[in-house]
Amino acid sequence: MPVQATPQIVSELAPTGVLRAAINMGNFLLVTGKCPNGDPSGVSPDMAAAIGARLGVPVKFIPYARPGEIADDAEKGAWDIGNIGAEPQRAAVINFTAAYCEIEATYLVAAGSPIRSVSEVDQPGKRVAVTARSAYGLWLENNFKKGELLQFDSADAAIKAFTEQKMDAYAGLRPGLIDVAAKLPGSRILDGQFTAVQQAVGTPKKNAAG
Repeated sequence: MPVQATPQIVSELAPTGVLRAAINMGNFLLVTGKCPNGDPSGVSPDMAAAIGARLGVPVKFIPYARPGEIADDAEKGAWDIGNIGAEPQRAAVINFTAAYCEIEATYLVAAGSPIRSVSEVDQPGKRVAVTARSAYGLWLENNFKKGELLQFDSADAAIKAFTEQKMDAYAGLRPGLIDVAAKLPGSRILDGQFTAVQQAVGTPKKNAAG
């Protein structure tokens, strides 16, 4: 049974009378475009709008280029709810709901690569490119033990390094890897996953209603 949005809960979640929702604009799966008024559109902003409607307050979208920037602002009072992947490092400053969406993360390998399975990637001498501070990148930081994990500021930079430096694999979300593979003839997306990103709604730890 849904929790009743009491005045106390509303004041905790939206202390200014407006629900400030941090949105990761870099997640093209959950933010698919913009509305005529300039607001982001897609699953993530729709989720924030539904929460605002339940609380009975207007929503102000706070766009961020990267999820790590949302986590950075968790203790600065810049937003009330943040829609990003739930991950243990982020959970140090953010309380997360149960996931509303799960996205597989796996590897892309170049044409001619002998690698056939996810388990073959984390091995001595293997180099993997990944976008820094992505939820799956944070997971790899904690769990990629034998190979070399090389992190880059953006997906474009990681892909460029993967191709130009002839790395063994590029890590990413499966739907995004489909687009990358289409631009790299002969490349392959490995079956299976090394993790699944749990997309959730977060509130700052200091927020009692979160």
